[in-house]
Amino acid sequence: MGRRTERIQEKKKKKKGLKIFLIILAILFIIAGAFALYVYNKVKSTVEDDMHEKVGSIDNDPSKVKDGTEALNILLMGVDERESDSGRADTLIILSLNPNTDSMQMISIPRDTYTEIVGHGTEDKINHSFTFGGADMTVATVEKFANIDLDYYVKINMEGLSDLVDAVGGITVDNPIDWVESGAAYEKGFHYKKGEIELNGPEALGFARMRKQDPEGDVGRNLRQRLVINAIIDKGASVGSVTRIDDILDALGTNVSTNMSFDEMKDIFKNYRDARKNHTNYQVQGYGEYIGPYWYLIVPDEERQNVHNMIVEHNNKR
Repeated sequence: MGRRTERIQEKKKKKKGLKIFLIILAILFIIAGAFALYVYNKVKSTVEDDMHEKVGSIDNDPSKVKDGTEALNILLMGVDERESDSGRADTLIILSLNPNTDSMQMISIPRDTYTEIVGHGTEDKINHSFTFGGADMTVATVEKFANIDLDYYVKINMEGLSDLVDAVGGITVDNPIDWVESGAAYEKGFHYKKGEIELNGPEALGFARMRKQDPEGDVGRNLRQRLVINAIIDKGASVGSVTRIDDILDALGTNVSTNMSFDEMKDIFKNYRDARKNHTNYQVQGYGEYIGPYWYLIVPDEERQNVHNMIVEHNNKR
């Protein structure tokens, strides 16, 4: 009887232990579900209330990203917006995503590019399009310049780039040149060593902005800007960044605007996220020339056609 009683008591203990385990597991699932719901609602609120801003020059089709079988063209705009200045679009990158080849192409348009400013009736530096007519005019001008249709735009205030990098916990880039920052106070004296380096927010902003110490000038700066964008995308897509969701959303809500809806963002993440694993970069080519007292980058018609062809060919690959 003693052994039988012991076996019964042992079974009861196991059942009790199993119940406790199941209760703990259930609590963990509830917490995870609550957190997921919190994140979902927070992201949706940030996108819809703070970031979403349509432009008349883009008439996008949400079903395109829902199906996830067609390529997308997205204009990335880096703008210096300050209280006393409407800003200029000093960073312009056409980002093309092809879900069929899981590839991403980034084409930088130098800020001094001389072109028609659509809707303003003038020819000027392409970065002035934002000063004259905001994101809408910049989108229309880039579409005319490259002879393409854009599906979306994403505009970030360059001052907010620092906040975004800090929000994801810093980034790692492969720096092509060695230099010591001696200008802007926020990263004065920082040594940007050649090779792989880790950057916090202010350091990343300095890395993306520097031009005078780069032998390639604006070309080199555009390359480093693409490196920063790629690094942010990679870091933001990592599992570890989930714990930083509040900081990331605060940085995005304060500094980023886009015509993407929350549902479109979800579809793009689901259907196009692997494109970041295979990317190519290109810088629009031209030659410098003074028109009156101002210096411009003149892009020949052949180069504009080359840019158009690159985008079409990338997007049509299967």
